[in-house]
Amino acid sequence: MRYAMLVLVGASASGKTEVAKKLIEHYGFKKLVTYTTRKKRPQEINGIDYYFLDKIDFLKRKDQNFFLETTVYNKNYYGTSFKDVDNKKVLIVEPIGANKIYEMLGNKVSIFLLKAREETRTKRMLKRGDTRQSIVERIANDKECFDEKNFKHLDDVIVTDDLSLDELAKMIYEKYNSIVEKQ
Repeated sequence: MRYAMLVLVGASASGKTEVAKKLIEHYGFKKLVTYTTRKKRPQEINGIDYYFLDKIDFLKRKDQNFFLETTVYNKNYYGTSFKDVDNKKVLIVEPIGANKIYEMLGNKVSIFLLKAREETRTKRMLKRGDTRQSIVERIANDKECFDEKNFKHLDDVIVTDDLSLDELAKMIYEKYNSIVEKQ
């Protein structure tokens, strides 16, 4: 069996970060830590959740071709460095990033879109401490951004509302293995 990088894509609070943690904990994946100019949330750790950079440093690295892909999402820059791309790593990006990575890596990447109803996502965002204004903005921005028509390639679309994180991780792992075994 050949391994590939696993890319999870989904709107805010679709479950992608928590599922990625389960894949790392139980199925031998390693997290590909990306770079962002977004402000660090209280529970986040630099170098573990993201590499947090200021905009000037981020753009300098972009100009030096440090990144495989970059994007702006919710007014913040995000990027994946070339040096961190590897087999059996799990990466979370948005659609533009997923498309760029697919263009660059082709069948060496498996891309899964995670979806959840707005009500579910709102509850999850409230639980993690997001402000109501931020939630309204994210829900509005995510409608167009994460529409399936925006993707050049998806291996599967997973609805996360009614499954536990363990069930989701197992399902994605099994689908991932099925895909890479066929290649």
